Amino acid sequence: MAYRDGVPAIEIRRDTPGLLRLFTALTAVVAVVLLTALTVVMISVRDQVRLIGRDAAPQAATAADLYFALSDLDAQVTRILLAGDGDESASSRIDALGVYRDRGYQADRDLQSSTADSAVTLRLMDGLAVYRQRVGQALAAPSAADRLGYWTQATNLLHQRLLPDAQRLREQSQRRLDDAYAQKSATETTGTAVAVLLGGALVALLIFLQIWMARRFHRLWNPALLAATAISLLLALSATVVLQLQSRQLADGRDAGLGPHLALSELRALGYDAAADTGRYLVSANLSYYRDDFTAKSDCLTGDPACKIRSLDRALSSGSASVTAAASARGGLAQVAGPVAAGRWAAYQAVHQRILALADSGKTAEAVGLLTGIRRGDAAFDFAYFDASVADATETRRQHFDRSLRAAETTLTGWSWLPTLFLTAVLSLLPLAVRPRLAEYR
Repeated sequence: MAYRDGVPAIEIRRDTPGLLRLFTALTAVVAVVLLTALTVVMISVRDQVRLIGRDAAPQAATAADLYFALSDLDAQVTRILLAGDGDESASSRIDALGVYRDRGYQADRDLQSSTADSAVTLRLMDGLAVYRQRVGQALAAPSAADRLGYWTQATNLLHQRLLPDAQRLREQSQRRLDDAYAQKSATETTGTAVAVLLGGALVALLIFLQIWMARRFHRLWNPALLAATAISLLLALSATVVLQLQSRQLADGRDAGLGPHLALSELRALGYDAAADTGRYLVSANLSYYRDDFTAKSDCLTGDPACKIRSLDRALSSGSASVTAAASARGGLAQVAGPVAAGRWAAYQAVHQRILALADSGKTAEAVGLLTGIRRGDAAFDFAYFDASVADATETRRQHFDRSLRAAETTLTGWSWLPTLFLTAVLSLLPLAVRPRLAEYR
């Protein structure tokens, strides 16, 4: 033991064996740090991908589906009232009752599976129960005046309370989804830095050790060190590629799949609510509010830039969140669903104008017949034709996201244990590389 001023001092051996052990230990420490950091990062990214695919994205889709179900719920009530009790419209009434029941089940299921704001969810459940009560009273009312009164209470409740609350759930789920993507992006950045910096440091140390040993021991190559260097380089490059590849795959799923899917769900709900305004105009005895409301919603569907201003004004004045700026901001139907859906909506708009013209001229029965009829050229037929194209586009976008999610999960397969495999091999090769050289000094 060496002493300095009477105190034991630790000295680093400057001879070849000591330096060899020092360089080897330093390389092993970097390898262990890389192993730990890369494993933690890869497991975190895998878990975050699962969070997006199994929780955040489904919750966003559920919130969008709830908004759609509530919008169509009120549309079907309007159809039921317009169909009346006559035999000539019995098929339309039965169909509307069936859809009303299905949309009610759909809304209940979405509320039960929602994990968003519990207070808002409970308020929606309570409001939906009151809405159903008012609808039941409207359908059972003995006089037209009573039916109109109960129906007005029901539709006002939907637009001033239920849809705004559903919009809040949708916005909350969207923020959660955005946060999940942002957290995953931060983890990917950390992982890439770990792979590049620590992986590069490990490769540099292995190369340095190879050169140092070649010069000190007068041997050109050390096969074990060459193998360890190749494995380390492969790990660093592979980890970087995997992180970037799965990031692009999931980003593509969001941009070309999930985002348009949610926008289409919103547009579809907007379409149902706008179509219901056609019927509301007739039920309310040509109240101009519903003519204007249809126009504002239709502008959002067609991507009119003025939609944002009109929808905001209407939201402030009536409390309705049924007309949203996001629908128009995405370019409307033509941009998100394609020209076919946009063309079919234009056909429905034309029928809508014919219905309003008939109603304004006092031909209410003809207007109701054109609205509830199921022949080509009738409003119900044209709207179903439009809805089918939007539903197909929505499903296509959902499938694109599902494929992207599966691709990202496949890309990450095995990366919770692959760093351990690679770096265990490196740590095993290091003693094989240096032991013969240390043996020369025994």
